[in-house]
Amino acid sequence: RQLCSSPLVSLSALDVVTMSTDNVEAEAAADICCASCGIAGVDDVKLKKCDACDLVHYCSNNCEQDHLPHHKARCKERAAELRDEILFRQPESTHLGDCPICFLPLRTDHAKSMMIVCCSKIICDGCVYADKRHRHRENLQQTCPFCRHPIRKIDEEANKKLMKRAAANDPVALGSMGTRRFEEGDYVGAFEYCTKAAELGDAIAHWSLSIAYAKGEGVEADQTKKIYHLEEAAIAGHPQSRHNLGYYEMRSERYDRGVKHWIIAVNLGYDEAMQMLKECYKAGVVHGHGQEVVSKEEFAAALRAHQAAVDATKSPQREAAAKAVATGCRRRIY
Repeated sequence: RQLCSSPLVSLSALDVVTMSTDNVEAEAAADICCASCGIAGVDDVKLKKCDACDLVHYCSNNCEQDHLPHHKARCKERAAELRDEILFRQPESTHLGDCPICFLPLRTDHAKSMMIVCCSKIICDGCVYADKRHRHRENLQQTCPFCRHPIRKIDEEANKKLMKRAAANDPVALGSMGTRRFEEGDYVGAFEYCTKAAELGDAIAHWSLSIAYAKGEGVEADQTKKIYHLEEAAIAGHPQSRHNLGYYEMRSERYDRGVKHWIIAVNLGYDEAMQMLKECYKAGVVHGHGQEVVSKEEFAAALRAHQAAVDATKSPQREAAAKAVATGCRRRIY
């Protein structure tokens, strides 16, 4: 009891713990060695991880090149595993996200929302319709529902606004410009705009590039790049890209991967993916070893998730907008 209460002994014990911790860290650092020459990553020796797999370390580019023949197969396998971890992660929402006014998830049907060129915001039809009714009732000037910029019925001015947003490297505006160029038949210009937007993370641009590489429009056809851009769009929450990847995997007889893609799309509320799962379940599609592709439990869970995603997008304003469209009330795109 007296020994423990001594300040001198307490200090020595602390020193012992510190020294022990330092030794453990030093030993851990020493265990990390260059996979080629074996030099330890201590003192002035800086090791870097393999960029593709993060499994091994190298002290120089020469060592990395020398070790490549021995590491290539495992590196490729691990890189594919890491890619799948990202690819099959469920996105929190679709690439459209939430309406910036009502904060409800935007629907996967692009006809149920619109992009406003003055601020490049995508707004649901419910908020657009409610804003238009309010301004018509109060006899107010028509402005953007989000930024309140005055709206005029001049297409040239709208194009100038869109070009201005694209010049500021707005990914949504760049993607929209790319889509317009595709529709006009300017595939080279469309490819340039979509490439810039894709570099900034725009999912629709990745989707457009996948189509370009599939059809060879504005660029040489390339199946590998087509799949890459589909995957990038799917990772960003683009449900149609996810659905197409599922179809591609099913045709390649990789049924597990195809079903995973469709289930992710279903969780985002995508109707076509739900239909494909339904058809697989009804037809009793099985693997080569006789196991069902979609089990009863998986199908039931998919139905519940799809309905929950659809319900989350509903609101009285959106229902009122749908009724107005059904009765012939035309909406003007800003």
